Amino acid sequence: MRKGLIALLTAIVAVPLVPGTPAAAAVALSWPGDSANQTGGKDYYLDATGGRDTAAGTTAATAWKTLAKANATTFQPGDRILLKAGETWQNEQLWPKGSGSAGKPITISAYGTSSKRPYIATNGNVPSPFLANGTKNPQTVGLTGAIVLRNQQYFAINNVELSNDNDFNTNITTGTYVRDGIAVSINADLLPAGADNVMDYFRINDVYVHDLDGPSSWQKIHYGAVNFQVFGAKSYKEYSAAGWYFKDVRIENNTFINVELHAIQMAFNWFNADGTAAGQYDEAGKFHEGWEQLWVRTRDLYSRDVYVGHNYSESIGQGAIQLANLLRATVEYNEVNGFLERYDAVSCGLYLWAGADSVMRFNEVYGGPANEYDGTPWDLEYTNFNVTYEHNYSHDNAAGWMAYMGNSSNSVARYNLSVNDNGVLVKNMLSTNYSPTYFANNTFVYDGAAMDYVHDETFLSRVYFLNNVFHNTSTTTATPWYRRTGALRQAVFSNNAYYEASGTHSAQEPADPRGVRTDPRFTGDPTARVDGEGIRTAAQRFVPRADSPLINAGRYNPHLGSADALGTHLYYGPAPDIGVVETPAGTKVENPVDTDPIEEQDGTRVNLALGKPVTASSTHSGAGGTLGAVNLTDGNLSTRWAAADAATYPITLDIDFGSPVTFDQVYLDEYTDSGTNPRVSTFNLQRWDTTTGAWATIASLTGGIGHDRTVTGFGTVTSSRLRVALTSKIASEQYTPTMTEIAVYQS
Repeated sequence: MRKGLIALLTAIVAVPLVPGTPAAAAVALSWPGDSANQTGGKDYYLDATGGRDTAAGTTAATAWKTLAKANATTFQPGDRILLKAGETWQNEQLWPKGSGSAGKPITISAYGTSSKRPYIATNGNVPSPFLANGTKNPQTVGLTGAIVLRNQQYFAINNVELSNDNDFNTNITTGTYVRDGIAVSINADLLPAGADNVMDYFRINDVYVHDLDGPSSWQKIHYGAVNFQVFGAKSYKEYSAAGWYFKDVRIENNTFINVELHAIQMAFNWFNADGTAAGQYDEAGKFHEGWEQLWVRTRDLYSRDVYVGHNYSESIGQGAIQLANLLRATVEYNEVNGFLERYDAVSCGLYLWAGADSVMRFNEVYGGPANEYDGTPWDLEYTNFNVTYEHNYSHDNAAGWMAYMGNSSNSVARYNLSVNDNGVLVKNMLSTNYSPTYFANNTFVYDGAAMDYVHDETFLSRVYFLNNVFHNTSTTTATPWYRRTGALRQAVFSNNAYYEASGTHSAQEPADPRGVRTDPRFTGDPTARVDGEGIRTAAQRFVPRADSPLINAGRYNPHLGSADALGTHLYYGPAPDIGVVETPAGTKVENPVDTDPIEEQDGTRVNLALGKPVTASSTHSGAGGTLGAVNLTDGNLSTRWAAADAATYPITLDIDFGSPVTFDQVYLDEYTDSGTNPRVSTFNLQRWDTTTGAWATIASLTGGIGHDRTVTGFGTVTSSRLRVALTSKIASEQYTPTMTEIAVYQS
């Protein structure tokens, strides 16, 4: 599809919208309201031209006229609210009262003989969600849609057209306008005592939403074409630690064009849920600001069992499909054509924030802008647990491919295809992770002369790159791998393919003894792409030829999943192929076993300090007692020690090896995170001298520690104890040091 189809789409008829299918191809057969009600409730009809609000409303001949009549009615389970096809309700909003029940949802749909969907043109006539002082109004938040549901459940909405803008030709850039297409909310302050605080069963399909306008700035509130939110005027800590979520939601086969801020959005919007007061420490002793929403996990506030599929989005002001706080979500076969088109800050095309056990697959995103910060089609966001991006296709996104924030566990991106996502392939990483991240069997085609970097910041915790293709089409410029020295310090590369059209490989290219560095020999043109073709079509160009060096050149790991981008079983032959396509040739390996773990690849040196006891002269008592010195020798860069706020220098960290060991290298790593900088300015290394019964200095160092500082040049030392003495802090830093690891080696 292309921009400019709004006029055509106003005539779309009652068949499911298929992303990428021109509207003129649809043919009307009948609307759902033309068939008998199968749920046992009553049917209520609305006709904007021929209806009368004084009529019974229970037949097409006695239809009501205005949406206000429906808004004043409390509907019962199984009832249907049927809008006449071809009719338009100007300056009105639909907010029916009541809820359905299991097996008997209340339905909003269409009836009649016209091929045009019934159209609610609200024209911005919705209440403001803000008070005069700019804070949110607990009475009106969530009431900003052309269709509104608040503290209601068991609803189906389909086959309607919606808009909510008072001037289609003028883009709103300032003010406090908030306008939605479909606004579904839980308002925690308006639920009666003892009422159900979990809203169940929503079906939104075959809906066309266009022209929702609002300012291109963050108003601390979300709005969009389909918008699910939970509101509470107080801190989340003041509400019970259960409920307050949606469940069993399906949003599919819809079209969204020219909307602010989002096409589809699901999130919490507690009024006092950001900043330090709303934060908490996790089990590893890491502090999370309230906006990171770790509390959604610890209090089990996830909305759950959400399906978002087969939706088409075009010309979206901010992030097109922005989801948060979801458990067991499946987001698939969505197409995003243009995002961040009017918003003045950061976001991404399709992503999940603070979610768990969810997958994004078979989606296509293109047309994203250049952006220094986010702007990528995908995002491994904060506080995600077991979130996978697989079999997705992105192309022509100027900011890059994947934003990568941190504070996540078991993040996996596999068998994704990226073409011309110049910018930064894996962008950011502002926090350490709970467990390693895996980038496996992705194929990246880019122009090294036009891109920024493969990675722009510094990986703060372990990341594995295996079986990926890095295909640089530039004939003049080798791949720029990183901007910062030490950026790839926590990245392990194995069995990847590195192709440089220029024939010259970058000096920054990571060590990969099992890597492939010749022409991958794809079947098709790797630079070709077609909007809306989907990965199953696009990946056909990346099938390896019979003589391709990618075949059987990868390595197996459980994080590869079970199928490639074309649905081929993993794997055939002696090893998986490199890239997004597995060649089904050779013996099929039915139950793969990882006999050569990549996780052991970087463990070739013996860390003499691993597991040894550590005594600190000062330890911070916060974070539930999790900041102890024991974390310095546990081999885990996601845990840390911190000195007390009132600690005096020198702050000493003593490792007891138990018996004399010989070493000539000491590795040190300070903890940093968003808002936490390196703090150590000078330090000494000392050995225990058994002859004198005192500490002897072996190295005095300046220039700080920072990340991955390996100290050498002090010769070979044999001692049963090692002291790291932090002697001063950086003058501009307020707080005392915090470190993740001390390791000791004999080279």
